[in-house]
Amino acid sequence: MRKYAPYIFIVGLFLCLYGVLYERPVRWDLTDDKHYSLSEASKTLLRATDAPIEVTLLLDGDLNAGFRRLKKATEETIEELGVYADVVKVKGERLKVKGDSLGLSPIIIHEREQNGKTAQTTVYPYALLSYKGKRAVVTLLKNTRGLSGEENLNASIEQLEFAFMEALHLLTQSETPRVAILEGHGEPDEAHTYDLMSALSKYFAVDRGAIASDSIDAHILDGYQALLILAPQTAFSDAERFIIDQYIMRGGAVLWALNGVQLSEEVLQKEGFTPIIPLDLGLTDLLFRYGVRINPALVQDVQCLPIPVNVSSDAEHPNFQPMPWTYAPLLLTSQGSPITKNMGQVMSTFVSPIDAVGGEDGIEKRILLATSTASRVTATPGEVNLNDMNPDMSEFKYQYVPVAVSLEGTFTSAYAHRMVPEGVLTDEPIRKNGVPTRQVVIASGSIVINELQKNQALPMGYDRYSGMQFSNRDIVVNAVLWLTDAEGLIALREKDIALRLLNDKRAHDERMKIQLISTISPVAILALIGGIVFVIRKRRYEK
Repeated sequence: MRKYAPYIFIVGLFLCLYGVLYERPVRWDLTDDKHYSLSEASKTLLRATDAPIEVTLLLDGDLNAGFRRLKKATEETIEELGVYADVVKVKGERLKVKGDSLGLSPIIIHEREQNGKTAQTTVYPYALLSYKGKRAVVTLLKNTRGLSGEENLNASIEQLEFAFMEALHLLTQSETPRVAILEGHGEPDEAHTYDLMSALSKYFAVDRGAIASDSIDAHILDGYQALLILAPQTAFSDAERFIIDQYIMRGGAVLWALNGVQLSEEVLQKEGFTPIIPLDLGLTDLLFRYGVRINPALVQDVQCLPIPVNVSSDAEHPNFQPMPWTYAPLLLTSQGSPITKNMGQVMSTFVSPIDAVGGEDGIEKRILLATSTASRVTATPGEVNLNDMNPDMSEFKYQYVPVAVSLEGTFTSAYAHRMVPEGVLTDEPIRKNGVPTRQVVIASGSIVINELQKNQALPMGYDRYSGMQFSNRDIVVNAVLWLTDAEGLIALREKDIALRLLNDKRAHDERMKIQLISTISPVAILALIGGIVFVIRKRRYEK
């Protein structure tokens, strides 16, 4: 028995380890990009569930290589969710699920086969999440304008964890958080912010209203997770500024979408030119104290939208042709923020530059939107002229001018050494320093406004002249989610997965060689190992 003792010990140890790991499985993610690891925020949310989570994957059928990769990544994500929660995968009977009844639009894939024929496949890149009788749709495919098919698929895989966690977060919410859109200063009406309110209503209860009155409660904004100040045209009173400042000091989050200059688009269309002057909203000292300054100027950019211009000299026979309008820059998005990561260009008009100020103030500042590599700045006072369609390109010397930033940290009050303004009702002393919170500052109100066509609201970022849809809607919604994200879920959008693609041309040209190597190599390795074992055994037993 003694000679078998080591073997018995090893077998017993193996069985013990197997029993422990079976009850409490251990997982190691050895990938460089931590492809198979969930964030702590996701784990916390999953562990807090107290009922099964049903997942139905609709992505099925005869898929091409790209969609098979997306399906495999989705299944791996679902499997990882099941480690921390009771996840039940329901068989996705795609043909029995009516996409139209669920509001799901299929994707039509057109591919050319090797024989030259074109094949057409309809796929539903969605998953259904059910929890306690409630259901949410997870969109698996992100289709961002300007990215290639491979880049869009990779971005989709990067955001799978966020997509599932966002849906689960909505399903597990006990009450709907509230955000407020400020009124009372000439802001756009409900019709011109309809698309924004519609997009936010998926996550929040959206209220609108003014805070100005003869006597204002200093805590009037405390019930809201975020305050949206969208394109005001008239100045704020001292009491309003104080209430906004103290709201921030108590941890409130603010989205500022402010114009830096004042102009008349009606005069521009009628006369062909309009003067531009600084727009004084009374907010400069607040923003300066928080770490940014919106300059009273306009940026022009070679990368811009076209507008229809009548090039005919005959008034009775107009001839409208698209001409580049440098005052409508197509803004670039930063990959360094979860708000703008993997997003396309943003449509805008009459945008002002932003400067970061404050130095070492402890505020983390990130650029969200910027101009292209060929920009110039028009200072005020000045004018905008429709005849300025062919400017001197040598004057466009500026690169990546920031026009939107995010701020995160502990802010200092602009009223730290001032008195409580008259008309504010409060029994508390002024908070000179705040608690950690977030702000987003956008130097143009055009980014958050939707146009109207036949009294119907168009989507934010939709250019009706070119028919192109830009990323305004997604970015503004992401900004509000980032402002209100106490759980840290929005940070999941920063996840990076390396894009490792095959060289299609080489794979086709060396197809036979690759097949032979793939087929023969395993057999050759096994034969080599067998030969080595045979030689070792032969030498051992010959002695």
